[in-house]
Amino acid sequence: MDKPNNDDIGEKIVEVIKTIYDPEIPVDIYELGLIYDVFVNDEMDVKVLMTLTSPNCPVAETLPVEVEEKIKTIDIVKNAEVEITFDPTWTQEMMSEEAKLELGFL
Repeated sequence: MDKPNNDDIGEKIVEVIKTIYDPEIPVDIYELGLIYDVFVNDEMDVKVLMTLTSPNCPVAETLPVEVEEKIKTIDIVKNAEVEITFDPTWTQEMMSEEAKLELGFL
């Protein structure tokens, strides 16, 4: 069986992440700019570096777990871990054009 390349896995991970929405803002967490980086090693372990809209975000406990669980549904992924960071602090400028349009900022 051919080993998938990390670009294909990265695309699948992004597709899954785009199904997760911030409960307070009707936009997925990827378009909101909450995902800072996605790392995939040769063993197909995934690490996601992400932030929250604020340290007091009501889903601070559950959102990282949801991201991990959804990524683990991808067959080839062996493990998933989410690390939360507030450096840099999230701002509305980090949102994609699509998110800004959806929220009426454009």
